[in-house]
Amino acid sequence: MKAEILEEGRAWKLDDNVTTDLIISGRYFHLRSNLEELAKHVLEDAQLHGTDKKFIEVVQKGDFIVGGRNFGLGSSREHAPTVIKIAGVSAVLAKSFARIFFRNAINIGLHAIECDTDGIENSDRIRIDLKEGYVENRTKGTKIPFRPLPEIMLRILEDGGLASHVAKNKGFALIS
Repeated sequence: MKAEILEEGRAWKLDDNVTTDLIISGRYFHLRSNLEELAKHVLEDAQLHGTDKKFIEVVQKGDFIVGGRNFGLGSSREHAPTVIKIAGVSAVLAKSFARIFFRNAINIGLHAIECDTDGIENSDRIRIDLKEGYVENRTKGTKIPFRPLPEIMLRILEDGGLASHVAKNKGFALIS
């Protein structure tokens, strides 16, 4: 896989205003030092848009979360994007993100893509071109444009997050 392409996976659609407490319920607070175990409960209570299915029942490694507006609102804890990444989700697509969630996602190496998600349904097969800035819905044969992330953000994501980027480059490496 080239760093600028997120290969095909299934989309799982949630509604607007997905909170960090829905992403990982506070009842699992005792697992915060065991992120692998915590990730087994990611979006455990989240019902998929327009269905009676739960996210946790259908998600597989390489799939995508598709949200509406204001994805990730609530607590600023970075556990929320971290457990999404550990669970094997390739990226979160949403119409908009809570700022702290977006920043935490990039910092830990989880792709967060702001785009119009109306044309994506549950189990659609999608692929993302990060550099060119589009989501390809292979199920429907459509492309959804988005503003490409700046090159420095793509490098941070490629390196696995901000801490890995700084370690790899012995500091914060700007575009070379």
